[in-house]
Amino acid sequence: MTAPNRFLQRSSAAEPADVTAPERLDVTVVLPCYNEQDHVLKEIERISAAMDRSGYSYELLAIDDCSTDNTLAVLREAEVRFPSLRVMPFHRNGGSGTARRIGTREARGEIVVWTDADMTYPNERIPELVQLLEKDQNIDQVVGARTSEQGTHKMLRVPAKWVIRKIAERLAGQKIPDLNSGLRAFRREVSLPYLRLLPPGFSCVTTITMAFLHNQHDVRYVAIDYAKRAGSSKFHFVRDAYRYILQVVRMVMYFNPLKVLMPPALWLIGIGLVKIIYDVIAHPVRVANNTTMILMAGLIIGAVALLADLIVRSRSE
Repeated sequence: MTAPNRFLQRSSAAEPADVTAPERLDVTVVLPCYNEQDHVLKEIERISAAMDRSGYSYELLAIDDCSTDNTLAVLREAEVRFPSLRVMPFHRNGGSGTARRIGTREARGEIVVWTDADMTYPNERIPELVQLLEKDQNIDQVVGARTSEQGTHKMLRVPAKWVIRKIAERLAGQKIPDLNSGLRAFRREVSLPYLRLLPPGFSCVTTITMAFLHNQHDVRYVAIDYAKRAGSSKFHFVRDAYRYILQVVRMVMYFNPLKVLMPPALWLIGIGLVKIIYDVIAHPVRVANNTTMILMAGLIIGAVALLADLIVRSRSE
């Protein structure tokens, strides 16, 4: 018998029960799986053991992203052993972002947890993240902030991720200990308006972080260990680093375009005005062509910034 849902208010006795609606649960753990046949069962056992001890009602939603190995077969066998496991197979590869988006949309839990199936995250601590959301209703998302980097291309990833994180902090206006951690818990209802913004790849975790921060949702960070992954990495340094940076800028443009466009516009206008003064002094009654171009570029970017901000403010979500 499942535990009562802690995150829903009790309905009044006068309200009729909806017998057709699926059972609402406390937690849904969304677990994207792509070619994880050798270790996905261990991850399922670890997550299930932790959630069983927690007392929360839950489901473990394992999404097979059209794996080319025996991952789906392993999941189907595990589905018989674990009553809380629900397997959702994809017929074509959609990426981890697509799996997380669809998993969140189909979740029956009031709290949704994202994690990975590669043994890197301390998934035994999932109940701890959920508990923080349960105790403080002002918190909308809890993120596991990694204290170390164990991925491939470590010499390149560490400085690149630091630069991307600092750009995100600058644009978001607040400190972000871990921008793209794959372990996080959040309120499903709060996340629903932002699911359509999630890209199909790894940068979906960056997107959900930026969306919450820019809409004044309280995001808390909990320090976690990060282990070396099992199996081969699906991360491609150049391609995915570019996508991370692009997604950060895209999200800020979506919610606060002035932060991206207005600083370069003001710099160009300022340089143009200074250059006009210099031109008039050095060459009376003549302004250089490059001065005009700099000033016009600043004015055009500033106009686009104001127009974009007007569109954002008039947009109905």
